[in-house]
Amino acid sequence: MSERVGRHRTLTSLRAAVVVALLAVAVLTLHDKLPSLTDVSRVLGGADPGWLAVAAVAEAVSMAMFARQQRRLLTAFGVRMTRHRSLALAYSRSAMAISLPAGSAISAAYAFKQFRTGGASRRTAATVMVLSGLLSFAALALLYATGALATVVVRLGEAWRHHPALTHVSAVITLGLLIFVGLLAWQSGHQVRAARVDRPRHHRDPLARIAPRWPRVAAALAPIVDAVSSSRAVPGRHWGLALAAAVANWLTDLLCLYAASRAFGLPVDPVTLGAIYLTVQIVRQIPLTPGGIGVIEISLLAGLVSGGAGEAAAAATVLVYRLLSCWLIIPTGFVAWLLLRKPPPAHTVPADDLTGAPALR
Repeated sequence: MSERVGRHRTLTSLRAAVVVALLAVAVLTLHDKLPSLTDVSRVLGGADPGWLAVAAVAEAVSMAMFARQQRRLLTAFGVRMTRHRSLALAYSRSAMAISLPAGSAISAAYAFKQFRTGGASRRTAATVMVLSGLLSFAALALLYATGALATVVVRLGEAWRHHPALTHVSAVITLGLLIFVGLLAWQSGHQVRAARVDRPRHHRDPLARIAPRWPRVAAALAPIVDAVSSSRAVPGRHWGLALAAAVANWLTDLLCLYAASRAFGLPVDPVTLGAIYLTVQIVRQIPLTPGGIGVIEISLLAGLVSGGAGEAAAAATVLVYRLLSCWLIIPTGFVAWLLLRKPPPAHTVPADDLTGAPALR
């Protein structure tokens, strides 16, 4: 018990240190640049209503895509959930994650309970929870990779205009290296698959080797390994649709920020705005405060001001974006929670409750 308390205190101290460091950087960036309430109110009064409407619709679509992602995964395992119920679950989960201490854990536990109420077995509910998180992370990583690739393409275009011969040679060498690495990976993949087939069954368990030495690590990884193992029977179309919904969730949230910036005429190009958004997501994934409240606002404001936006217009943009993507979700999620207290229509016991294997359509 004392060891756990010590670890908790250490983790709390580390989070506090990170928060202080981030706030210090933001304060230095915003030193003498914070706008007055009068200036912000004036900018808000001159907002473009068309772009504000686009921002509101984009955030609504983002929440709908989050709901669709969860619903698609449930469908892949033979569990049916209505559209309005999945949307209500998305809002209630998000409200919990935003407003409550340890909100992410509470949100996950609530979703697990709702999946079970909807007819999912314990294993299926846990698997969907894990896979949903992995898909969200994969979609965000895909956005990072796309942004990095776009940056490389832009830099290559600039280099091509100034040094065409050197750029041509570098591109040929890079392409050759990629082909070589791809061939090695393809050959190694065949060897690894052959080795897995030849190995005894108990040696194929990825946790078998680490469990004796690191039992706690193995216990923490067990749900992920079980979810990945169960997901192998899921048809590819479900994966594609769920991943597409996860990507759309992030992109429409970014569109909300972009529309808010356009509503106030920020002179920040989409590439720079995307870089600011993705940088803030790194902060957002660290549970420093419930929903990142306070930290995200300051980080976004500092990024927009550093990108050349006016202080008042940047503050108005952050205010509208966070109002739509965070603060309004809390009361909406509370209403959704009230609606979800009514149980869904009667359902049959899914096949995995009886056999221990996921039931697929």
